Amino acid sequence: MPKEKSIKELEDLPGIGPVAAEKLKTAGITTLEKVATTSPHDLSEIAGISVENAKKAVAAAQEVTTIEFKTGETALKEREELGKITTGSEGLDSLIGGGVETKAITEVYGRFATGKSQLAFQLCVNVQLPKEKQGLEGNALFIDTEGTFRPERLREIAKAKGMDVKVALENTIVVRVTTTDKQILTVERAGSLIEQKNIKLIIIDSLTSLFRSEFIGRGALNERQQKLNSHIHKLQMLADKYKLAVYITNQVMDNPAILFGDPTTPIGGNIIAHAATTRLYIRKSKEDKRIVRLVDSPNMPDGECVIRITQNGIID
Repeated sequence: MPKEKSIKELEDLPGIGPVAAEKLKTAGITTLEKVATTSPHDLSEIAGISVENAKKAVAAAQEVTTIEFKTGETALKEREELGKITTGSEGLDSLIGGGVETKAITEVYGRFATGKSQLAFQLCVNVQLPKEKQGLEGNALFIDTEGTFRPERLREIAKAKGMDVKVALENTIVVRVTTTDKQILTVERAGSLIEQKNIKLIIIDSLTSLFRSEFIGRGALNERQQKLNSHIHKLQMLADKYKLAVYITNQVMDNPAILFGDPTTPIGGNIIAHAATTRLYIRKSKEDKRIVRLVDSPNMPDGECVIRITQNGIID
């Protein structure tokens, strides 16, 4: 009797071949979970298969899709085991609950030259620190969309930490992307690199720059937001699967509807607002000082702290 085929990919589902699977992926149905929640008639139309085959595919996808139930106590124990990367500032670490958290997305937005990239460089170095020094003993993947990556800054920060500069640079993997397609593809294919290089931190500087330049006007807004939504959820999936931290920088614009107060508004709208676990707004103060405000966090109260950006990195 032939051994029953295990179902791990779309192509493994009954009635779904490579052609039908490709049609589903193009339509945004990329996982077994999404097939399980799609109606057979919709699946039939999208994949170009019969309704009967679509029913079999949906039933098979539902059977292999598992839902994990856990108690609040179990969830608390899991959270206590999360890793956190120090920012270099005790005040900022305290503001966000001990550092940049694994299995989460931390977003920092602000105007140009406020220090978003500087914090990214600091985290590239700090993630490599031993756990007793608030590191994760891992490496960083830096996805550069604006040409902002500067290895010289990593060298200065690593030297100030007393680290081997050459090792610190080798442990930071840099990908320069110039289109949204390449940005999305880099994240899609990151799994094998994460395992090979012990990646514990993914940085995208900045997340929205290329989306903003490629999708212009109201007519393109819907497509932009859909792609951005899929992209940022893929980042969260990587964070959960590999227990790593994700740090994204975001551009801003002035909201003309705000007549009083600070009109600075992050790009990406509700898509990023809901997807980011922790949101920080950074703005300039006097000299090398920056004011960081916690805008959103599921477990920390709103607040502010002052940091300094020095030649040796981020400090209180």
